[in-house]
Amino acid sequence: MAKFKLIVSDPSNGKSTVSEVEGSRAQALIGRSLGEVIDGSALGIAHSKLLVSGGCDKNGVPMRADVHGGAKKYIVLSSGPGFRPTRHGERRRKLVRGRTITEETYQVNFTIHKEAATAEQPTEKVEPKPEPRPVKEAKPAEKKTPQKPKPKKTEKKPAKKPR
Repeated sequence: MAKFKLIVSDPSNGKSTVSEVEGSRAQALIGRSLGEVIDGSALGIAHSKLLVSGGCDKNGVPMRADVHGGAKKYIVLSSGPGFRPTRHGERRRKLVRGRTITEETYQVNFTIHKEAATAEQPTEKVEPKPEPRPVKEAKPAEKKTPQKPKPKKTEKKPAKKPR
């Protein structure tokens, strides 16, 4: 039976919540992919759409959106989930998991994608136009006298002693 730890982050206030799901709610996630938008009511989060943004298995192997399927694979990485290069241009072969959620997935990360729009809330916000700024009158520029360039200072270096 599948059991997942769900981490739902809200970008509007910067907070995230952690919950565990098992049974029929967990079965609804199997087969979903990274980048897919799902309805939050299937997971107990009403009136919201959730974007599947990441995850990992019980060993900490991260999921990557550019790897097909749900199996573990070794791929050459230069950046992104699963690898942090220590020097410019570094590439390394690392173990990652595919983008599909499977029974081996332990943690699934979600981002609240879009709040469900109701008939009471307007879909577009109308912003007032900013008022034009008043133009300041320019003062006549004062004439500056050119300054003489300063002479360069030269320091004498001590002579090297013969060895």
